[in-house]
Amino acid sequence: MTCPSLASGPATPDDGPDQPQQEHAPAQLEKILVRFRQDDAFAQLTRFALVGGTSTLLYALIFLALHPLGYLPAHVTATVVSSVVVNELHRRVSFHAGRRVGFLAAQWEAGTVSLIGLAATSGALGWLAATTTDAPAILQIGLVVAVTAVIGTLRFLALRWLFRGNRPADV
Repeated sequence: MTCPSLASGPATPDDGPDQPQQEHAPAQLEKILVRFRQDDAFAQLTRFALVGGTSTLLYALIFLALHPLGYLPAHVTATVVSSVVVNELHRRVSFHAGRRVGFLAAQWEAGTVSLIGLAATSGALGWLAATTTDAPAILQIGLVVAVTAVIGTLRFLALRWLFRGNRPADV
């Protein structure tokens, strides 16, 4: 037997207080959720990445739906829609700034970074179109995701430290 504790079978209520109790999955999940609701850099970066991943999925769905119109109209439309959604989610979820920062201010601040991303990803897609013939949509999305990852890092830094507003400094 590899694990001697398994030899005695499952724990029963009669085993007494000497037996270690395993934490139940809901309690473990609650600990994780409490940790990621905090406002330190790690928790914010984790939420930022999850929101960004969701936005990337939304982008890909819109891009694929509109791809028959051409890569550029599909890209611009998918970028604008997913950027508005992600800016709002970052305001409310990633940075817990729903009460501190209004919708329009968040769109303006994060939107300027989004425009840089739009220019960078459009340039990358233009380069891909110029150097390949009929690149598959999945390759185009992959290129946008790669460029967006770099822009997303810059965006996190800008939203966390540049556009932080009047709030106490945290680590």
